[in-house]
Amino acid sequence: MLARNKLFLTGLLVWYVAISIWTAASPADPQFWILSSILPTLFVALLVATHRLFPLSHASYAFITAFLTLHMIGVHYTYAGVPAGAWLQQTLDLNRNHFDRIVHFSFGFLLTYPMEELFRRGGGVRGWLVYYLPVMTVLGLSGLWEIVEALVASAVHPELGITYLGSQGDIWDAQKDMAAALYGAVLCVAVLAVIRASLGVRSASEARPVVIDSSR
Repeated sequence: MLARNKLFLTGLLVWYVAISIWTAASPADPQFWILSSILPTLFVALLVATHRLFPLSHASYAFITAFLTLHMIGVHYTYAGVPAGAWLQQTLDLNRNHFDRIVHFSFGFLLTYPMEELFRRGGGVRGWLVYYLPVMTVLGLSGLWEIVEALVASAVHPELGITYLGSQGDIWDAQKDMAAALYGAVLCVAVLAVIRASLGVRSASEARPVVIDSSR
């Protein structure tokens, strides 16, 4: 069991390193890649440093990796230039490349469960708060990210600032990004509630995900 757990963690870490190396190869905007890769790299380093002290479930680590993968793809092409988003724009006759909206939605949907797990297992949160707090945390972090983006954009030259913001001419871009993250978080807790109800779990505190046992 311990060997499989280590293999799982190692596999996710190798995947993230590989995707980072791929995105670093001839990115559309090297400066944008550097700026947008700093926080994910620090975040992964934090997860590696704390996984023995407070191991998360396999699901949480997988969700985090999935989100970081989407983010790094957007960083490689710049969000406004991701081919998948361009294809979706053309196919559905949309007015912009919506890949950034997909990533913001994924921020809420994929990272809410790891946050719920931290509140439930690490903070001893119980009852309805175990669903409410992760949603509010996602909304707060999303708003903080928009502020950080604005500060960075104002500190660099105008062309990079526009690229970094990725607003594509939409004056309500920040608000729509935050709304997308909120919708993803709400959907995640709704799915969690339905799954736990179907399994007969009376409260979130009774849920016991499989975690990585690093004490042996």
